[in-house]
Amino acid sequence: MAEASDFIPPGSAASLSPVERAAIVLLSMGEEPAAAVLRCLSREELLDVTQVMSRLSGIKVDWVKTALQTFFDDYREQSGVHGASRSYLKRSLDLALGGQIASSVLNSIYGDAIRPKMQRLQWASPKWLAEQISHEHQRMQAVFLAFLPSALASEVVAALPEGPAGGRDRVLLQMARLSEVDAELLSELEDLVERCLAGLGQQGAAVEGVKQVAEILNRLPGQRQQMVELLRAHDPEVVSEIETSMYEFFMLSRQSEASLTRLIEEVPMELWAVALKGAEPPVRDAVLAAMPRRQAQSFEDLIRRGGPMPMSRVEQARAEIMAQVKALVDAGEIQVQLFAEDVVE
Repeated sequence: MAEASDFIPPGSAASLSPVERAAIVLLSMGEEPAAAVLRCLSREELLDVTQVMSRLSGIKVDWVKTALQTFFDDYREQSGVHGASRSYLKRSLDLALGGQIASSVLNSIYGDAIRPKMQRLQWASPKWLAEQISHEHQRMQAVFLAFLPSALASEVVAALPEGPAGGRDRVLLQMARLSEVDAELLSELEDLVERCLAGLGQQGAAVEGVKQVAEILNRLPGQRQQMVELLRAHDPEVVSEIETSMYEFFMLSRQSEASLTRLIEEVPMELWAVALKGAEPPVRDAVLAAMPRRQAQSFEDLIRRGGPMPMSRVEQARAEIMAQVKALVDAGEIQVQLFAEDVVE
């Protein structure tokens, strides 16, 4: 699928990409049918196709004909049981297989039918979803999480509260033991999902309080450290988070060469090679500019030899470097510019 951000109006109908054809079909359907289709898409698919829809203009008749013809050709090839209603399938399978076997077949088919609804929950805050399922029994929590995209499910699990009888570990164990979901539990799941969808609009707005306080402290004139210590007396844990946010990795891009040179002396080259994987160019350029030329050349080779690196390892390396930055600042060995501001020579 073509990236929406790379959209260029095609020169001919034959050059339409799949996402452009999808956008034209949706625009041809009318608002309500198009909305029903959009609800079935993943977050990434929805963003891709709606961006293209918003940018299409001057659509030619042969583009529409090509898009619709391709759609109906695909439909004829793909349509089958998914094109029939559940009631139609139940009547047909009851006659062919008997009620008990028919129910088993339908449960298998319609276990997948709930996934489009679950996809819509990708727009919900993981913390909010965790609150919605926290009072459900653990088997229901496990089933709910099993139908979510894994990235979102991971964040929801992390946000679940730990109970006296066990929490996240037991939910994960329940999920690992799942092989199929019976009709009664599937019905419960549908009710839970419907309640979540109905409450989507009641979510509170997300506020990054720690980050905002860090930004304020970075810009606070005078005794910044004194204020940090006053806050620490009230809540050491949250102040630790604030300090981590105050010393974010990108700030290295605006430090003096003298400060970076001192930092480079303290941090092993192997750790820099991990931390600068995928780093934004201003950060990478600033660090390399502070190294002696020969060291910079050998460092580039070290990065290349390292190959792909898990993002979790990169973030850990960056956190270690920023902890060293804070230690040098606390020791009075370097001065740092905590936020972007005008400077004079």
